[in-house]
Amino acid sequence: MADFNSSFGFTRFQHAVAYETRYVFGAEVQRFLQTVVETSSNRMRPLSKDEILWRAQLGNGSEVAGEEDAEFEVPGPHPPGRMKPPAHSPFEGRVNPKGISCLYLANDKETAMAEARPWVGSCISVAQFKVVRDLVLIDCKQEAGDGPWLLYEDDPDPAIREKAAWGQIGDAFSRPIGRGDWTPDYAVSQILAETFRSAGCGGVAYRSGLGKGLNIALFDINAGNWSTADCFARNPSCMISRKLRLLTILLNTIDTYGSAFRTTQSAH
Repeated sequence: MADFNSSFGFTRFQHAVAYETRYVFGAEVQRFLQTVVETSSNRMRPLSKDEILWRAQLGNGSEVAGEEDAEFEVPGPHPPGRMKPPAHSPFEGRVNPKGISCLYLANDKETAMAEARPWVGSCISVAQFKVVRDLVLIDCKQEAGDGPWLLYEDDPDPAIREKAAWGQIGDAFSRPIGRGDWTPDYAVSQILAETFRSAGCGGVAYRSGLGKGLNIALFDINAGNWSTADCFARNPSCMISRKLRLLTILLNTIDTYGSAFRTTQSAH
């Protein structure tokens, strides 16, 4: 089995794709990526058909509530089509370059909402997605967060080099990056993701840098289908469910009509 030939393999790879060449790789980068593939076998994890995952998007749609003679509009989740990325996304992300979409999900609702980065007072739509077929993921979370990684000029044994390389790979996927950040910040994780995809994997799993759960990016946006959705509003202490807001609106409506009825009865 191949092993990383240097403790500085990831660092050199990172520098090369950020500052030297991004589309045609030199021999050292090619060797590093090949070793990543060859050492990934014990980092593969199954994702089973019908498993439920979560996705969140900033903003909301609307729904009609109330009776026929007293209908009113309330905030609702985005429609299903809005909760899935377009086939050729104009935005790049941690896993996808511009024009090549992937489906970003999380293994719990709270992590999905945290990854959307809602501001105080904003509405956020959250949907469940059901996996449509069995997949194999590359699990990058195993060594992530175990650093800082101590790199040595006199290289340690292969097992330590491998652990350090994969730890830095996991950290690269987990590190929060905003849309306004510099494009090279995405280059490392995008190239690694394409390497995993070309090796036949269906996606990549990595720790969230914003929530407590796990992020899962599926390379095929049709590998997960929308199941159910809800809408939340963020306040400083909690996420308030659309259903709770709807109940509040109904109670206020009842109270308003009740007050009007009592006033009318008093007048008579």
